[in-house]
Amino acid sequence: MSSMFANVQPAVKKETKKVAIGTFICVALMWAVFGIGHAVMPQKIPFDYTVILAGLIGGIVAVLNFFLMGMTVQKVVSMEDDKQAAMKMKTSYSQRMMFQLLWGVLAIAAPCFQFVAGLLPLLFPNIVIKTVGILGGKQKA
Repeated sequence: MSSMFANVQPAVKKETKKVAIGTFICVALMWAVFGIGHAVMPQKIPFDYTVILAGLIGGIVAVLNFFLMGMTVQKVVSMEDDKQAAMKMKTSYSQRMMFQLLWGVLAIAAPCFQFVAGLLPLLFPNIVIKTVGILGGKQKA
């Protein structure tokens, strides 16, 4: 397992760790909102294993997408041919979007997942990155 991550640059590891921590904090907050919503409106808002499972897998898919993007950028930066580098980025983007789309379809179609809890975590890395950027900018000022 460690050899799989041997070629990962420290910056990719650091940023992926930040995104992973932030994403799973958001997932935990989402679960709390589902729990509160279920306490207030138990017939309308579920809070069972489907919410937990969907949130967990959705968070993993979101973090994996970010990590794969970081690995692609790491690889593209070392390429000398700009056209080939651009093609590599486009291909990676398409594959990662397909991966997320497949998860979204599965989260909606499979009864073992609560679809909202499965799809929301896909948005969390973006929220985390922007929040860290805002808070990081204020700390440096």
